[in-house]
Amino acid sequence: MNKLIKTSAISLVSLVIGLGAGIFFSSAAQDEKVFELRTYTSTPGNLDNLHARFRDHTTRIFRKHGMEVVGYWSPTSEEEREDTLVYLLAHDNQDAANASWQAFIADSEWATVAEESNRNGQILGGIEAKFMVATDYSPMK
Repeated sequence: MNKLIKTSAISLVSLVIGLGAGIFFSSAAQDEKVFELRTYTSTPGNLDNLHARFRDHTTRIFRKHGMEVVGYWSPTSEEEREDTLVYLLAHDNQDAANASWQAFIADSEWATVAEESNRNGQILGGIEAKFMVATDYSPMK
């Protein structure tokens, strides 16, 4: 039981750290649509488990909390293709992004999914997140 609690705590801390200062200190206008580019690195041998977690649970839970998934990608570079997942979310604005992430983190279903997916060891090794706004000439706004 202590191992499950520790694993869940590590998952939650990783997620919170992954959100980083971008959520709290973004310079984006609060009423402007924001895009969130996230890069996840799995622990060795766990990329398939990370894909399964997103495929089977995370995407649905994102939607439940108002997060729009634009897409998921796998890098083609040799050094990243075995352990990296990249995805893009769209949010109505920075406040909506902050609220969605807070709700996601507090979701009891997510806590259960994270605990179960980490039952045999942590599957997520790192998170890099970046919030962005579209330029005035971007076709995606």
